Amino acid sequence: MSARGHAFGIDIGGSGVKGAAVDLATGELVHERIKIATPHPSTPKAVAEAAAEVVAKAAWDGPVGLTLPSVVLDGVVRTAANIDKGWIGTDARALFAATLGGREVTVLNDADAAGLAEDHYGAAKDFAGLVLLLTFGTGIGSALIFHGTLVPNSELGHLEIGGMEAEHRAAASIKDRDDLTYKQWAAEVSAVLSGLENLFWPKVIVAGGGISRDADQWIPLLTNRTPVIPAHLRNTAGIVGAAMAIEAGIAP
Repeated sequence: MSARGHAFGIDIGGSGVKGAAVDLATGELVHERIKIATPHPSTPKAVAEAAAEVVAKAAWDGPVGLTLPSVVLDGVVRTAANIDKGWIGTDARALFAATLGGREVTVLNDADAAGLAEDHYGAAKDFAGLVLLLTFGTGIGSALIFHGTLVPNSELGHLEIGGMEAEHRAAASIKDRDDLTYKQWAAEVSAVLSGLENLFWPKVIVAGGGISRDADQWIPLLTNRTPVIPAHLRNTAGIVGAAMAIEAGIAP
């Protein structure tokens, strides 16, 4: 199956490989999201085969965009977060293309894909200028979008702020690990956001990750100057951004 105005995205994470066709006019999924468990170990071959299973279940016969929790340069994986370290140095674009029967593919970082989706269809769609998306989870993923153009592989969670990596201060996992209240955790998030906004001066910061579902409990407590808004697309953002990337020919 393929249709004019539709594209297919797959979002690969530590726990699930999720995919669907996307209506590029609206950013909505054309059908129910298909999800299978990420193989363990999550080796390149096993994950590529899982992606092929998702495509087969959807009966999709066109190009496919895919995300990885990794820095991706020229289709080659340079880091591996929450997936097998055997990915590092793998030509993911060539691997997925071969496993998916030689079709066209593109591969990009998962936070970058979410940023594209939130900028075009989601929380930041009405903002012009620089948009910063941060995903708060085990670490902090990031995406920078300027007037719709992705600046790929920003990895701002590893930036040192106040003597510590940003994600070692303000990832959602730190709140859980240290049993912080929302007020205590918001103070750490504010420090990180202040450091980032002093470098980049974004128009808006979009907060993603599972903890964004509780945005009303912590975003009002933030003290940085840039407006912070919760992500809208959440579980579908990676899929939508991957579909956008393949349609637009984005190949970091």
